[in-house]
Amino acid sequence: MKKFMDKNFLLETKTAQKLYHDFAKNKMIYDYHCHLSPKEIYEDKQYSNITEIWLAGDHYKWRFMRSMGTEERCCTGDATDFEKFMAYAKAVQYAIGNPLYHWTHLELQRYFGIDEYLTEKNAEKIWNEANAQISEGGFSARELIKKSNVALIATTDDPTDTLEYHQKLAEDKNFTTRVVPTYRPDNVLGIEKDTFAQYIVKLEDSTGVEVKDIESLKKALVITLDKFESVGCKISDHSASAMPFIVADEKEVNAIYKKALKGKAVTEKEAEIYKTAIMLFLGKEYAKRNWAMQLHLSPLRNNNTRMFEKLGADVGFDSIDDPIQAKTLSSFLNELDKEDLLPKTILYTLNPKDNFVLGTMLGNFQTGGVKGKIQFGSAWWFNDHRDGMEEQMKALANLGALSAFVGMLTDSRSFTSYPRHEYFRRILCNILGTWVENGEFPEDYDLLGKIVEGISYDNAASYFGIEL
Repeated sequence: MKKFMDKNFLLETKTAQKLYHDFAKNKMIYDYHCHLSPKEIYEDKQYSNITEIWLAGDHYKWRFMRSMGTEERCCTGDATDFEKFMAYAKAVQYAIGNPLYHWTHLELQRYFGIDEYLTEKNAEKIWNEANAQISEGGFSARELIKKSNVALIATTDDPTDTLEYHQKLAEDKNFTTRVVPTYRPDNVLGIEKDTFAQYIVKLEDSTGVEVKDIESLKKALVITLDKFESVGCKISDHSASAMPFIVADEKEVNAIYKKALKGKAVTEKEAEIYKTAIMLFLGKEYAKRNWAMQLHLSPLRNNNTRMFEKLGADVGFDSIDDPIQAKTLSSFLNELDKEDLLPKTILYTLNPKDNFVLGTMLGNFQTGGVKGKIQFGSAWWFNDHRDGMEEQMKALANLGALSAFVGMLTDSRSFTSYPRHEYFRRILCNILGTWVENGEFPEDYDLLGKIVEGISYDNAASYFGIEL
């Protein structure tokens, strides 16, 4: 029997162990998509206990706790931090087969040096031990980033954000990790929402442009793009259940936009027409600026109306949608490619049924001499576990160029989520090691090392081209 989560955890062959320890383990982290707060990084947020670091804002943990019968007060409610920690320990001890179990113990090991497995019985002991370490220092936002060996962090930011903390971080020569914004215009595209007209007012205030029609909206968006670019942004991000694609002339798009500005509800078709027009405009702008465009597809958000009204979004009540992706996604990418204005693009799917849809879509648009120009993004959200990562990487290997893959991202709101990169790298090395030991690829460590280091870090650094 293997020891619980030892140094060769998930590394099932000698080749996998060599690949991980010699080539992957010590590579820096290039975290090109996350939801960390630039304000907390700049101000070097201090934590008073492990619950503040570990459980606050983590909907992965809340979701599992609810499944184990934990009261909401111990997830998002007014329970004390000690009660919340104890409730998590009581639940997670039963998380067999769930990646939470592995993440939990990787984080305890890497940040606190605690090798015990967490149970209800030893939870108070671990609470005291972890908090004693926190009280001695070394667990602030910046210190956790430094401990994690992070070269770059790309946060997720609205076009109206002032980006003041990104500017301050760029000017701070004492902090070596590069922090850049990611352009996330979901609110610009959310024409079907009740808050759309209010958001446009916010956009007007941010840009100084009266956004009365599509032409002036585009002008305002260019101003926001310039602002983001001025502080190092080279990445955008979009989330949609399915890629919209209904092309209409500007007159029709204008009429739909003005209808929404008056507070009138738009139809599903009208919303798709508007979103298509804005996405095509933005895609071309990204290409002109040599940005990368991320498309996160197939989430079904805020399924529980009662809990959404009580707690808001992003608290663990989302799931996988099941839309038809291929035709509209292909049409959107092709429309941009017609003018040779298809930017570098990363395609993610929350629904693993579409792994081969996205995996084959890449090859349609790999043009322009850019290595891995169109990427099949890392197994995301409900898929970032061992099975999901293996399926995504094997699909990419079968259908495209795994060696050109830009690898893992945290997509996290926690400063202790970086061991997820380790988890990913171990799984990657185990896949490659198995192929080598099965005689499916030569035992050439010069070549294998370049592949592992590329997927772990080098490919992303080259692909995004952000100065560090």
